[in-house]
Amino acid sequence: MTRSSCGRAWSSRTTGSGPTTSSDDVEDVWRRCAPDVLGAVARHHGDFGRAEDAVQEALAAAARTWPADGVPDDPRAWLITVASRRYVDAWRSDSARERRELLAAARSPSDAFLAPAADAPGGPHHDDTLTLLVLCCHPALPRASQVALTLRAVAGLTTAQVARAYLVPEATMAQRISRAKAKLREAGARFVPPSAEELPGRVAAVSEVLYLVFTEGHTTTTGSGLVDVSLADEAIRLARELHRLLPSDGEVTGLLALMLLTHARRAARSTPDGALVPLAEQDRTRWDGALVREGTALVEAVLPTGRVGPYQLQAAIAAVHDEAATAAETDWVQIDLLYEMLEQLAPSPVVTMNHAVAVAEVAGPRAGLAMVEPLRSDRALRRHHRLHAVRAHLLERLGETEEACAEYAVAAELTTSVVEQRYLNARAAVLREASTRR
Repeated sequence: MTRSSCGRAWSSRTTGSGPTTSSDDVEDVWRRCAPDVLGAVARHHGDFGRAEDAVQEALAAAARTWPADGVPDDPRAWLITVASRRYVDAWRSDSARERRELLAAARSPSDAFLAPAADAPGGPHHDDTLTLLVLCCHPALPRASQVALTLRAVAGLTTAQVARAYLVPEATMAQRISRAKAKLREAGARFVPPSAEELPGRVAAVSEVLYLVFTEGHTTTTGSGLVDVSLADEAIRLARELHRLLPSDGEVTGLLALMLLTHARRAARSTPDGALVPLAEQDRTRWDGALVREGTALVEAVLPTGRVGPYQLQAAIAAVHDEAATAAETDWVQIDLLYEMLEQLAPSPVVTMNHAVAVAEVAGPRAGLAMVEPLRSDRALRRHHRLHAVRAHLLERLGETEEACAEYAVAAELTTSVVEQRYLNARAAVLREASTRR
């Protein structure tokens, strides 16, 4: 997202002379401006970890002052200015540098930060987001820390959202992110654009980040809406940029195709009043045909070219769904086979649960239930709403109304998405009513 669009996002939210800022507004502007603000501060000062801490403090200051004082005319400049001051304050407290260096670091950010230097890579319109992505995916960090740090620092997800993506406690994730920033400092990582040589080596971590960001945008884990279009669009924009830089990377192509084919259904995924519409019940005429065609073309182009990876397989599954004119015409046998390949390449509980739904369509719901049964022994998964929702769906198809109703209720209690919660509670209510009538 560009700097100007960050500013426009705010101008559309403020009316009249009085403040209209809410906590949702603060979160929205942070997500839109995060890469720009962090990139500006990190580029000028060089220390990514300290810059990220300073920007977080600037956000906290915005959350305290904007609701009462109103949104600044240029929220990006405000955040950069405050973050710069916080950075210098922290640096002063634990540094014995010469006074002239301190004064140089403390010069007014309103002039120094509003655009990159003329000789900076890409000139004054250089996009810092990809640089931040690659920096967070530094080889000194383990993969889990690379992804977690990037989701927090670049995508603007909260620590709680990142923790949910990994099924770990929020405190655990906070410690992981803090350690990752410290390790970057120890490794001497600098804010510079990635070289052509190092980009391929970090592409797997960057791809995982973009996948998780898109997933959060596709079905938000917080708030009252089902989709965060701005977050999903940003993930797609970055995936396009990564594909432009690495056009021959099959998994990057597969990732972009998967995002396009999934995002194509967004208009049909909810009713006008915001209720969730499951895939089988969606009005497919509302799907974005241009995105379907683009995503399908990418899949067809990449699959025959070499080693098939997990993103390519997921994109192929999405393409089979999107090519079916009706739910009844879905080629579930092909989807079943693709999931078998995916489980061999990248086994995970989520893949197993999705595969079980496909198996139920081919071999019946009892076969699907048998696949997810072993997952119930995992304590962490028992706290994941998706497992209970899948079991509820399969039990409902078997006619096990009472058990299905109970599973829907548990899933509704566990999910943090208001839209999903309403849908799951509604399914439970329908089954309770049907059971009463018997």
